[in-house]
Amino acid sequence: MNINEAIDKFYALQSKMSAYGHAMSLIYYDGATTAPKGTAQNRAHSLSILSEETYKLSTSDETVSLLEYLDEHKDELCEKDARAVYVSLKDIKEMKKIPMDEYVAYENLMVEADDVWHKAKETSDFELFRPLLEKIFATTVKFAGYCAPEKHPYNYCLNKYEEGLTMEKCDEFFAALRERIVPLIKRISEAKQVDDSCIKGDFDELSQEKFSYELMKTIGIDLDHCGLGTTEHPFTTSIGSHHDVRITTNYDRSNLSYSMFSVIHEGGHALYDMNSADDLAYTFLDGGVSMGIHESQSRFYENILGRSEEFVSFIFPKMQECFPEQLKNTTADEVYKAINLVTPSLIRTEADEVTYCLHVMIRYELEKRVVGGELEVKDLPSEWNRLYKEYLGVDVPDDKHGVLQDSHWSGGGIGYFPSYALGSAYGAHLLHKMKETVNVEKCLSEGDFAPINEWNREHIWKYGCLKNPNVLLRDALGEEFDPTYYTDYLEKKYSKIYNI
Repeated sequence: MNINEAIDKFYALQSKMSAYGHAMSLIYYDGATTAPKGTAQNRAHSLSILSEETYKLSTSDETVSLLEYLDEHKDELCEKDARAVYVSLKDIKEMKKIPMDEYVAYENLMVEADDVWHKAKETSDFELFRPLLEKIFATTVKFAGYCAPEKHPYNYCLNKYEEGLTMEKCDEFFAALRERIVPLIKRISEAKQVDDSCIKGDFDELSQEKFSYELMKTIGIDLDHCGLGTTEHPFTTSIGSHHDVRITTNYDRSNLSYSMFSVIHEGGHALYDMNSADDLAYTFLDGGVSMGIHESQSRFYENILGRSEEFVSFIFPKMQECFPEQLKNTTADEVYKAINLVTPSLIRTEADEVTYCLHVMIRYELEKRVVGGELEVKDLPSEWNRLYKEYLGVDVPDDKHGVLQDSHWSGGGIGYFPSYALGSAYGAHLLHKMKETVNVEKCLSEGDFAPINEWNREHIWKYGCLKNPNVLLRDALGEEFDPTYYTDYLEKKYSKIYNI
């Protein structure tokens, strides 16, 4: 085998893996959106077979030999192919450490857990979900032992979602945020409070859906390649490649802002996934490089852009078109202040920018303790409730509004949550850099997202997984990441809103 033959085989492998991923993503998306409630067994059957085939293809002697050959000749490869070999070889070597029967069993567990989580949340029944969650945490710890026995298992989990992230780095990062956010929350609580009644009422789902599509078009999403569905917990998924991306939302008739910002948040994810360079399609480098970078885009669009005074002024006439009766006596300034109300709350996805990171910190601490063997899964509800009282001063009425509110654990996403806080902070630093060449406020006031999107495309999106996330971020920022840009942003914005 010569190098050209090896490269051809490598592209054929990536194409085949992309096709398997396409099928599995479609099955997952269908299950989370429109599939009848009693069909989980069918999905589990198909995903079990597809997972096994994917495992065999990924870890076969032929595949490993091919990748090792290419790795030995990496000096003869272009940057893209060398990076794809590195990424795939790293992942496959890790996968080979997990016995195939356990890998397939875990994939089946995810299907069952997702189905049971939906039922448990609907009925606020943690005990229904608890046995599956215990298996998920136990399997996560076991897989960490297989793949990285030299690491604390939770460091293994964190690294899966943000390369190089550790508990030590998280502790330092969260401490830096707490130092300035907690006093800011106190000052806001002592100020005259904002009235958010204008976004509360009865907003029918058809009108919300119409407005959702207006939002998607406004922020620059290509509707020919991005669909919108509804589900219990909003998410974004790429179906096979960046040419087909799906986002979801959940309509709350009593609160206009919930779906509005779910759509913009997931739209930020979609824009990132949809704008990988075309030559990365159907390769291991297609799509976002890490969850921290991914969340920097979703949180950037949702909060820094979507909750800005300039954007609200632009989008308000379209809001009134969709909800003429509900907003007939309302001004854009009232909506702006309403969507930026700061108040401790129960639900992470509905949290304001200032208190949001406290929600993430709670999940981080709980995960760290369960994975580290310091807390049992059965005690998660009571400990969750205790921390919400301590951190946010709110009483959790039931598990639906508490420990069962997020879908991440049912999908095995242990170690994911810190990415939300990191992404928020990354976004504020990216804004500072973007403003050197883009008049962001002018773009927002005119509803012209093209210059903003082009900056993100050139500095973040087009690279897909081509760059290590730390390198990608440093290159985009022109310096090392600094969380003080985020706390500065929060203090400036909310001091003005609350006159403090």
